[in-house]
Amino acid sequence: MFKVLESIYKNKIVTEDISTTGSDRMRGKIEGTSDVLGACETICPAKAFETDGNQYAIDYKKCLFCGECVRAAQGLSHSHEDVLPEFIAATQVAVAKEITNKLGRSLNVRHVDAGSCNACDFEMGALSNPIYDLHRFGVSFVASPRHADLIMVTGTVTRNLEQALKMTYEAMPEPRLVMACGACAAGGETYGSTYAIVGAVSEVVPVDIYIPGCPPRPSTMIVGLLAAADLLKERMK
Repeated sequence: MFKVLESIYKNKIVTEDISTTGSDRMRGKIEGTSDVLGACETICPAKAFETDGNQYAIDYKKCLFCGECVRAAQGLSHSHEDVLPEFIAATQVAVAKEITNKLGRSLNVRHVDAGSCNACDFEMGALSNPIYDLHRFGVSFVASPRHADLIMVTGTVTRNLEQALKMTYEAMPEPRLVMACGACAAGGETYGSTYAIVGAVSEVVPVDIYIPGCPPRPSTMIVGLLAAADLLKERMK
C-alpha cells in the first residue's frame, strides 16, 4: 500500500499554469506590401483577415487559426509581443490566485451545443481533468439554465436549435452572461447562413465573451471563463 502511495506522489500530474502572455510559438505580426496582405485576405477561409493598404486587421471571432495567412505572407517578424487578440486585452484578465481572491464567489456554467462538430466540446471536456482542473478557480458546470450565471455556447447555431438557445437564455436569472466558444459560435463564417443554419450566436442572443479558435485550447477557455466571472461580479455591484 505504501509503495502504491509513493508511486502516486512521485509521478503525480502537475496542473498547468494558465497564462495570458501568449505562446513562444507565435510568429508575430505579418509584415509586407499591400500585395502580400491582399494575398492573406484572399486566402482566408473565414473572411477574418481585412486589409487597408499596408495595414491589416484580424477579426478573432471568425479566425480559425489555420495559419493560411501566415503561409501566404513572405516576410514575418519574429517578435510575439502585442499580438494577443484585442478581446483578451480589453477584459484586463487577472488569473489564478489574484482573480480567485477578487471574485469571492463561484461561476455556474450551462453548456449549450447549438450545432457543433464536437471539437470544442471535446476540448471543453478536458477542463475538468487533473491537468486543467477548472474547479480550482471556483467554476462549475450545472445541469439547468435556472442555476447558471453563464451559458457557454459551442457550434454554429442551427435553425433546429435556435429556439432552444433562446429558451435557455430566457430561463437564466439576471444578471446573465453568454459566451460564444469557438470560431463557429463567435464568428459564424465557417458555415455561413443557409436554410439549415442561422450563424453566429450573436444572431440569436446577446454575447458578452468571445473565445476564438477552431477549436480553442482548454487554457483559452479558462481565461474566458475567468473574465466572465469578473464581469459577473461587476454587474452584481
